[in-house]
Parts: sequence; structure tokens; C-alpha cells
Amino acid sequence: MTSSNSLTNKREHLFRRLALLTVITIYLVIIAGGIVRSTGSGMGCPDWPRCFGRWIPPTEASQLPPNYQEIYGAKLKGEIEFNAAKTWIEYVNRLVGAFSGLLVFALLITSISYLKKDKRVFYGSLLSFILIGLNGWLGSRVVATELAPYLVTLHMLLAILVVFALLYVMTVSYGGHIKIEPITGSKAWVNQILLWTMILSVIQVLIGTQVREAIDEVIQRIGYTERHRWIDSLDYRFYIHRTFSLIILAFHLAAIYQLRKHSRETGLLSRLTNALIALVVIEILSGMVLAYFAVPAIAQPIHLTLAIVILGIQFTALLLLNADRLIKNQAVHLPHYSKV
Repeated sequence: MTSSNSLTNKREHLFRRLALLTVITIYLVIIAGGIVRSTGSGMGCPDWPRCFGRWIPPTEASQLPPNYQEIYGAKLKGEIEFNAAKTWIEYVNRLVGAFSGLLVFALLITSISYLKKDKRVFYGSLLSFILIGLNGWLGSRVVATELAPYLVTLHMLLAILVVFALLYVMTVSYGGHIKIEPITGSKAWVNQILLWTMILSVIQVLIGTQVREAIDEVIQRIGYTERHRWIDSLDYRFYIHRTFSLIILAFHLAAIYQLRKHSRETGLLSRLTNALIALVVIEILSGMVLAYFAVPAIAQPIHLTLAIVILGIQFTALLLLNADRLIKNQAVHLPHYSKV
């Protein structure tokens, strides 16, 4: 019986580590996607799943068919001359995406051991696998439609849902292995503020994808060399995004205040609150850098990734806030941190 329990514990330990690695990898996919967008490499590979008809992309124009300009000219968005850097940026993005898919599949397989103990872990892993598969297919449609704006936005929304599904699975599987401090008073108001903060943050991210589309439109009109004119040339989408950020900030401050007010001990929830404070400040600063320093390419993926990390923290905090209902038949208030 002891041997059986030991084997089960090892499997669950492996699952938790794999869940954490998968979440980190998904964030790397988002970073890679942000780099693709910031460098204008979305059509660096004009076909899918191959790249210029090859499984290993070319590194120079001589490796392409003599008439490659006629074949791929329209899809290259006006860049008739082959650009190896953009091709490989897009290709690496695809590789990271494929690797994340394999990890999610491995997570689904290892979650089978939870079927008897907690079926939510298995079904959450199954949902993650379905969502990432759907998003992979959607990525192919983004290429096929030459970066259709509505598909780019939907692609981002699905990526956020994948993050939420994986964080749910990870949080449930870590139940009983982390210290979650008790919350004093009624949690109803805290839950509502945190939930609305998360919803508004998702909307803000999606508006941000529209701002990026507006930047692409400006680039087509005035070109890459006029980067200092991009912000001044943007339409209403940028101003909605900028104004909406003030609302997001107000909700964050209210959520942080409520979490601080109802938390009397130091634990994981307190640590997440501290991280949320720091990341919101950095996110605001990165937005200011984009607006006032001619949209530097390096700041764009940082701004996007921070937004998704903040969403992940909000969602995890919401789960931990309701740990008494989320984690069944497991101790959640531990005297110390267990080895995970």
C-alpha cells in the first residue's frame, strides 16, 4: 500500500512540475508572438505548415525558386525581396508553438492518474489540449488570410483561454502543497472587484491587438523609416486603449486594496498581490515608452507579455481566494511550504 502511494505521489509530483513548465512555455509562445508582431514578421513564412515550401526555411534568396517573387509576392505584404531574419523569427515562433502543443499533450497523458482522485484535473487538461489545438489551427488561418485582424484578435483570445485553463489545472493539482493564507471578512466584494478587473484587462488586451493593427496600417501608409510619426498617425483605437488604461489602473488599485485589507497573514496570495503591484507599474511604464519613444520594437512584446502575466496572476489570485471551494478534501492552510 505504501509503495502504491509512493508511486501515486511521484506521478502527481511529475504532473505538477510538468504543469508549471507548460505554463512557462505558453508565456514563451506569447513572447515569441509579440516579437513576430513587433518586427512585422507575421508573413515571414508565407505558407503553412511549411515555410516557402520547405520544412527547414531558407537562409538566403538563392535557396528559393527563381520565380519566388511571383509565387509569394502578394503574401509578403510588399516585401518582394527575401528577408531571412523575418522568416526565421516566424519559423522559431512556430517551433515554440509546436513544442507547447507537445507539452500540453504530455500533460493530458499524465493527468489520467488524477481520474480517480480529482477528475477536474483531467478534464481541465483535456480542455487545454483542445484549446491549444484549436489555436494552432487558427494560426494557420491567420497565415492563410494574410493576418486578417479579426483572426489575429481571436488568436490572442484563445491564447489567454489556454493560459487560464492551464493555471486552473496547475492550481488544483498544487492544492495541499502550498500555503494559502486565510481571508478575513466577506470575500464577495473582493471576488467581484477581482473578476471585473480580470474581465476589463482581457478587453484591454484585445483592444491592444487592434492598436497593433492600426500601427500596421500606418506603416503601410508612411513606412518603417517614419517610426517617430506612428503614434501621431494612429486613429481612435489608440486613444480608446490609452483612456481605458486609466479605468484598468483604478480597478487594479481597488483589487489590491481589498486583497491587502482582507489578508492578515503572509502566504501565496500575498505574494501574488505584491507581484501584481510591481507588474502593473512596469506595464504602465512600458506603455509610456511605446507612446513617447517612437514605439521601440523591444518594448512591444514586453508590453504584451506583461499584460498576459498580469491576467494570469489575477486569475490565479481569484482561484486561491476561493480555495476552500476549489480544492476539495485537501488542507490548504499549511504551517509551512511543502516540497513541490
